[in-house]
Amino acid sequence: MRLFLLLASLLVGIGSHAQTYTPTPENMKARTWFDSARFGMFVHWGPSSILGAGEWVMNNRNIHHQDYQKLRKFFNPIDFDAAKWVSTAKNAGMKYITLITRHHDGFSLWATKQSDFNIMNTPFKRDVVKEIADECHKQGITLFLYYSLLDWSRSDYQWETGRTGKNTGRTEKSNWDSYIGFMKAQLTELLTQYGEIGGIWFDGHWDQLDNDNDKTLKSKVDWKYNEIYTLIHKLQPTCLIGNNHHLSPIPGEDFQMFERDLPGENKQGLSGQHVSDLPLETCETINGSWGFNITDRTYKSEKDLIHYLVRAAGYGSNLLLNVGPMPNGEIQQEFVDRLAEVGQWINVYGATIYGTKGGFIRPQEWGCVTEKGNKLYIHMLKKPDNEILLDIPYKVKSMNLFGSSQSKVVYKKTKGGYLLNLAGISLDDIDTIIEVGIAR
Repeated sequence: MRLFLLLASLLVGIGSHAQTYTPTPENMKARTWFDSARFGMFVHWGPSSILGAGEWVMNNRNIHHQDYQKLRKFFNPIDFDAAKWVSTAKNAGMKYITLITRHHDGFSLWATKQSDFNIMNTPFKRDVVKEIADECHKQGITLFLYYSLLDWSRSDYQWETGRTGKNTGRTEKSNWDSYIGFMKAQLTELLTQYGEIGGIWFDGHWDQLDNDNDKTLKSKVDWKYNEIYTLIHKLQPTCLIGNNHHLSPIPGEDFQMFERDLPGENKQGLSGQHVSDLPLETCETINGSWGFNITDRTYKSEKDLIHYLVRAAGYGSNLLLNVGPMPNGEIQQEFVDRLAEVGQWINVYGATIYGTKGGFIRPQEWGCVTEKGNKLYIHMLKKPDNEILLDIPYKVKSMNLFGSSQSKVVYKKTKGGYLLNLAGISLDDIDTIIEVGIAR
């Protein structure tokens, strides 16, 4: 009886998660592409940018939802240029863009028929999702769409049990079936009106978890994931699904994401989940904020960003690097400059990142290893001593500084592995890369 009750309880917690999922061949092909892309741009933007205090300002300042909706009256990003956004990403070496379509405040950046709180009811009156989608298709950049599962404005959302947005003035009783129907209708719009979409990036599941430390699928509500995921894969079989629930993946998801942490690390306390065999992605900011924050000057350096990108690749993961455009629609210059610097580095060393898999060892303090075909790339991110010992599990045929077959690295095989002699090697201040030819 105890076992029966335990199983019953688990099934209630999981709800519609306990399903099987067999991805189509087209979906598997899309996963393979995603697993080779390695670098993408995250875009957090909407009327919250007007207040210049990040995308959580509505929750953090307990702004009443009726007052917050006044922002649409003067959200008029006259300097928004989709071509500039997409070319900024492309020139940085990014292969895809993940665009916020609707964040937790409930504002929709497209011409949705499901809510009046959208971009068409602002002075701007232009469908941002359409313009970005058209430009991505034109420039050969894959478009992913972020979609918030929670909503601080709608009363039909289960706000009574939610952990955030508690003081935004909602008093009407929630209607979960209505809210699920609303989400399905909006997702249908996004997947039928804007051409091919690379993936849907969900966020907000954690709003209904029982407590902060719950690393199970137990939720206070049934998110109807099986229905939602089935709808997405039916509308676009190649569309990948990821969910920032800070849990291990569930059936129907095609990639696993980590917030502000590299896979297997948990420095921010959000990523203690098991690392799956799905394609991986980690997301991070250029300063300390996701949405535009006028007082945040904690910009990461070119070196910091390149190291994060390289270490992500060493784990076999993409890096989704965020920008939070200003309310006028421009990406602030500090972000543009840093992305250009990373792009210059990728123009030279991109082959050691794109299309690689994580190395035979996990990233170490000194750096990491990426692998591709019959090549290993040893990324030394910190200047080592004159010798470094690596237990390479393959037969080594050659070692050179990347990009220079004439700059050979002296090595010898020992009982403990391959001993690399770096004396006389000119070490790069950002990343010294040794290309190793191997026989598997």
